[in-house]
This record gives sequence, structure tokens and C-alpha cells, in this order.
Amino acid sequence: MSTLVLILVLCAALLHASWNALLKSSADPLASLAVMTIGAGLGALPLIIYLPLPLPASWFYIAMSAVLHTGYNLFLIRAYRIGDFSLSYPIARGSSPLLVTLGAALFVGEQMSLMTLLGVILISVGIISLAHVKNRTSLAGPIAAFTTGAFIAAYTITDGMGARAAGDALSYCGWLFVLDSIPLALIYLYRHRRLPVTMGAREIWTALGGGTMSLLAYGIVIWAVTLAPMGTVSALRETSVLFAALIGWLFLGEKLNARRILSCLLITAGAIVLGLHL
Repeated sequence: MSTLVLILVLCAALLHASWNALLKSSADPLASLAVMTIGAGLGALPLIIYLPLPLPASWFYIAMSAVLHTGYNLFLIRAYRIGDFSLSYPIARGSSPLLVTLGAALFVGEQMSLMTLLGVILISVGIISLAHVKNRTSLAGPIAAFTTGAFIAAYTITDGMGARAAGDALSYCGWLFVLDSIPLALIYLYRHRRLPVTMGAREIWTALGGGTMSLLAYGIVIWAVTLAPMGTVSALRETSVLFAALIGWLFLGEKLNARRILSCLLITAGAIVLGLHL
């Protein structure tokens, strides 16, 4: 992985933390996510108009990824509904790099050096340790969050394989986001018998902005996994949790206690290890 790819993936992590912060503040997460995916689909239209079609071998992966992304979105909403954000988000994001590493080794044959694997583990442990458990008797929230992480790992591996088979990672990204913009809108329409356009104008524009951030963030990741091991890219991407903690501290008035600072240091150490052993 080149230094440019490393920097861009870290930028993707910052974008990801930013759109999740927007989602966190939403009164209707399903409506917001539906509008976000529509915004990402609209933003992806130039990619499918001006770039050549992905190679035929990649279309199965595009369709499969759209299904997995829909499952991810629904479980993300469930995890946030039944569990605290401070618990669900770190578990979901922290579990995925290790799952991606295992899946890439199993399905793609990718191998990692011991130091690279150490970096992935440090980031995962640091992210999961950010989870703040208030009620130790209920497992529903953590299970939903871990399932969300499994969906993240599944679509990351699928997109890594698909983008490599597509011939053009940006074209693959464009078609994926256009197809991904349809299911949540249909689900919302089925549940509420209307499209998610009755939110306030500010909420709609905020959600559309979040969709643009999502397109840029994951577009960078799809491009990066064509050039570097999936587990490494996934681990660097999930440093978004570190950015989320900093955003909460700087802009939302959230406190950084000793445990959270230690967790952030573990994530930073893992990112440094990966950066030094690319």
C-alpha cells in the first residue's frame, strides 16, 4: 500500500465518522438512511454514465453486495435502537477488521505478516474497548452490533473480490451505489406507504450530504482494496471510531475519560504499525 492510499483510506475513515455522526442525531434513522442511500446513488450517476461498464464477472458481486449493504443498514438501525450508540458502534466497527482478515485469507488466499496482523488486532481491540456497557444482562444489543460487523466484513470481502474482477473500481462503485439506493427506499415505502421526503428541508439536505460522504468514503475503500490486502484496508478504515471520539469531544461536548483515551491510543498504535509495515 502506498502512502497516498494510506492517507486516502484515513480520509475515508474521517468521512465515515462524519456521516455516522449525522445519522446519530436523526429522529428517524430509517428515513435518514434511505435518503442517504438515495443521495449516494444520485452522486454515483456520473460514474455509470461516463465510465465503461464493469466486466461481466463482477456483476454477481455487485448484486450480492447491494443485498449485504441492505442487511447492514437494517441491522445498524436495530443495533442503535436496542443498544447504546457508545456500545453498538465500536462493536460493529471493531469486529469487522478481524472478520475481514479471516475471510480474505479463507476466500481470497490473502496472507499477512505478523506485524500487519498485530496492527489489525490492536485496532480491533482498541475499537471494541471503546464500547461502554451499561446493562450487562442484555445481550440483544451486542449481538445486533456484532451481526452488523459481520455484514460489514461480508460486503467488504465481496466488494474486494468484485472490484478486482470489474476492471474499473470506480465503475463498480458507481453501479453498486445506484443499485444500493433502491432497497431502503422501497422498504420505507412498504412500511409507511410514502417515500421518506416528509422530513424537514434541513434534515433532507443533511441526509443527502451524509450520502455524499458515504459515497466518497466507501468509494475510496473499494479502490483501495484493489491495491492492498482487504484486512489492512478494513482496519485502517475502522479508525473512523477514533475520529468519531474526537468529533464527539471537540464538537458534541462528549467527555474523553482515561479508558477512552487508552482505547484511542491502542487504535493509533495499530494504525502506526500498519503504516510502518505496508
